[in-house]
Amino acid sequence: MERLLARYAAVRKHTLALAEPLSDEDCGAQSMPDASPTKWHLAHTTWFFETFILERMERDFAPFHPAFRILFNSYYNGIGEKHPRAQRGLLTRPAMAQVRAYRADVDARIARLIDSAPSAELDMLLTLGLQHEQQHQELMLTDVKHLLAQSLLRPAYMEIPLPAAAPAAPLAWIAFDGGLTEIGHNGDGFSFDNELPRHKQYVAPFALASRLVTNGEYLDFINAGGYFNAALWLAEGWDWARTQTLKAPIYWFQDEQGAWQEFTLHGPQPLDLNRPVTHISLFEADAYAHWAGARLPTEFEWEYAAAQAPIETGSLHPGSAAGAGLQQMYGHCWQWTSSSYAAYPGFAAAEGALGEYNGKFMLNQYVLRGSSSATPQGHARASYRNFFPAGARWQFSGIRLAK
Repeated sequence: MERLLARYAAVRKHTLALAEPLSDEDCGAQSMPDASPTKWHLAHTTWFFETFILERMERDFAPFHPAFRILFNSYYNGIGEKHPRAQRGLLTRPAMAQVRAYRADVDARIARLIDSAPSAELDMLLTLGLQHEQQHQELMLTDVKHLLAQSLLRPAYMEIPLPAAAPAAPLAWIAFDGGLTEIGHNGDGFSFDNELPRHKQYVAPFALASRLVTNGEYLDFINAGGYFNAALWLAEGWDWARTQTLKAPIYWFQDEQGAWQEFTLHGPQPLDLNRPVTHISLFEADAYAHWAGARLPTEFEWEYAAAQAPIETGSLHPGSAAGAGLQQMYGHCWQWTSSSYAAYPGFAAAEGALGEYNGKFMLNQYVLRGSSSATPQGHARASYRNFFPAGARWQFSGIRLAK
């Protein structure tokens, strides 16, 4: 339990560190219904430990504030009422200072619980809570980036220069024999329930691109009229792109001279043609793949290939690929697959409110694999299944081609 307490303290400290560059005004704003204010993320991750651990295990439990049970419940119907997601930016109270006090109070009580009543159940719930918080650490960065991009000031999240990337390695095709393989978490370490059960899956022979699609390659797609060629797009994607009059990725814009720029967590930057294109929807990724004479991989092909790839950790913005072989599987961009987000054969959600974690979202979503430059260290693995609707483009998602 001493090791777990140290990990608990480290993860919780890192979440606060991510909020440190932000003003209180930054932390309270919500830029769209699908994003949440940083203040809400800080409180919700604390609510998770208070609700699922302290409430069931602490002797003489009393909530830090009774209203927080509703205010910071995300989607757990088994817990009770929820504050509307699209209205999280209206929560001017509690103030940031009270949210920090909430975190400190729950942290102290969790530490006492670990010291006084260690158990296998506590270990399991703490581990789940920390993995949950790491998910929100990445969400904090994606949501903050979307928020800051709405300002004409285009402020940087961190005033750290973003150096030019090294030239991207030439794209090569890596062939895989396929065959009958096992898919899903192998039982070594933590996994979410949607990674289970491990099961057999046949994968036909295929080839995977050695690296992610670059900004320069995606710019060629734009210059070739890719956003205006209906033959490249899924029908729903074409309607989606036309309705929003899209002509480029979400954070690309042209300066007064017509040169392409990209808004990053480092602020606006000249478009670096060697870095991976990111913040791409499945619709855009699929259209590009058709234009390039390829397709998107299935999630099973991706996991089969990932067994050969080292796990990298990112640094706020995706970097270029260097070297030979399979590159950029982790630590740069989540990679869209053509697989719909569905249950594995034999999947069973846990009982109670914790069973709502993943299973109830298995509809109208697509799977992304790998990890991104915003994914916390130690949070990536080959079996991890991220998922978003086909039109989502605010997350760090890129394109890996397959044939």
